[in-house]
Amino acid sequence: MPTVSVGRDRLFAALGRTYSQEEFEELCFRFGIELDDVTTEKAIIRKEKHLEEEADEDEEVIYKIEVPANRYDLLCLEGLAQALRIFNKQEATPSYKLTNITKESMHKMHVKPETSSIRPYVVCAVLRDITFDEASYNSFIDLQDKLHQNICRRRTLVAIGTHDLDTLEGPFTYEALPPTAINFVPLKQTKSFRADELMEFYKSDLKLKKFLHIIEKSPVFPVLFDRNRTVLSLPPIINGAHSAITLKTKHVFIECTATDLTKANIVLNTMVTIFSALCKKKFEIEPVEVVYSDGKSSIYPELSLYNMEVSLSYITNCIGVSLEAEEVTSLLNRMQLHAKQSMSGDKSSITISVPPTRSDVLHACDVMEDVAIAYGFNNIPKSKPASLQPLPLNEFSDLIRAEIAMTGFTEVLTWILCSYKENFSMLKREDDKSTAVIIGNPRSTDFEVVRTSLMPGLLKTVGHNKDHPKPIKLIHGLVDRIMEVIGAPFVSVGVETGYYIKCSDNPEFLTGRQAHIIYNGKKIGTFGIVHPEVLNNFDIPDPCSFVELSIESFL
Repeated sequence: MPTVSVGRDRLFAALGRTYSQEEFEELCFRFGIELDDVTTEKAIIRKEKHLEEEADEDEEVIYKIEVPANRYDLLCLEGLAQALRIFNKQEATPSYKLTNITKESMHKMHVKPETSSIRPYVVCAVLRDITFDEASYNSFIDLQDKLHQNICRRRTLVAIGTHDLDTLEGPFTYEALPPTAINFVPLKQTKSFRADELMEFYKSDLKLKKFLHIIEKSPVFPVLFDRNRTVLSLPPIINGAHSAITLKTKHVFIECTATDLTKANIVLNTMVTIFSALCKKKFEIEPVEVVYSDGKSSIYPELSLYNMEVSLSYITNCIGVSLEAEEVTSLLNRMQLHAKQSMSGDKSSITISVPPTRSDVLHACDVMEDVAIAYGFNNIPKSKPASLQPLPLNEFSDLIRAEIAMTGFTEVLTWILCSYKENFSMLKREDDKSTAVIIGNPRSTDFEVVRTSLMPGLLKTVGHNKDHPKPIKLIHGLVDRIMEVIGAPFVSVGVETGYYIKCSDNPEFLTGRQAHIIYNGKKIGTFGIVHPEVLNNFDIPDPCSFVELSIESFL
């Protein structure tokens, strides 16, 4: 889950009271988030630089708070504090609205058809008469980074650009041009670069180089201009220096270019709803008209409420408590959902209006979950289902597990994911490009592929436990004992009932010291003496035998 770092004192000021750490942890738990760590800014720096300096008493306390991955409105202090105030009944859910101006008076963004080949969508809005202080300005910038890492998928789906509107002149255009035709001064630079030069320049930039791949091989780059051909941004890489926002900025122009229009709308709505609270006219956003080359146009942001109806009985039955409609609507209002009682036929229902801040609410189950959170999970009485029948596979697995454990074998629970090398080359196996599921963007080289057998994890376990007293006996063995327990007779090769073994030729085992296990005419497993080269790959000094069976085959 994403972690939001906020200053404790500033957060408490926004909440209107102070809390002890225990009280705040309790508030977080009741709201469905978690206080993950308490630290200071200087302590974070000391940890990063491995310094041993002692802490100062006047260091600002930082709360690191884990929030749900789909609650984009909680990714900054302003949104988090507002949600907690509403949860504590300190204020009502805001009603967001568009500035009442004519279509002719709106700023316009004209989209050229060439953009369809690279980033086809753009949505925009204006925050008028906004007032930043240093903390809120930093939070505004930080929210963009959080969204870029989260819903924007590292800018591949959406890229956010924010600009000082007083430095620009509309109407604006969104175009796609050859990189040699784009020339501007990028943010935090003083000299002008061609776009192709920027690609080379940023290859040494630790932050920006990871975004270059998104457009660098395209014959055209997306770019936004104002009326005077001043470059606003080269998405998803960098904004222009000309329109950079500062603490003194009063009118912010926000543009989001995207390959996914739905996510672009969510990102824009998140930015403008949270920070419209800093505008002179709170919770009011100035719309922008986006005009496409075919004459069609749309007005953004889209702030209309999404209405849904949920049965009261569905909510109460899922949670396991009896609640009146009035109590349910009150609980939902605490979760920023406008709710009122209604009737659907002869059944009581709840009509919910979902605000633009709650893009995570998509289904009746999301509404039910919010009721459960507001009601308090600890307040739900514990009960045992009248009938709980385990799945046959799980029941059978438990029986086999117990039987083998009683013979002195050790059970090992290994990861479903492993490295590509462990799954193939370390087992002397070739990748046929059809057996294994490869993870597209792994966080670690230890988790690159979905394992195709249990062998890599088991050998890795043995390799990390070389000092364990021998013999190390793992649960995946004892073929004869398993067959005896389930009542499968040993039969001659070719007989269709019972089980037998026949020679195999797998590279991870010694030749002539391995076999397939055939049960009722179907291969259900393999066993043998592990090849010395494989053992060496996993740093195992002792000989090993290995067996793997598909228990599901016995059902």
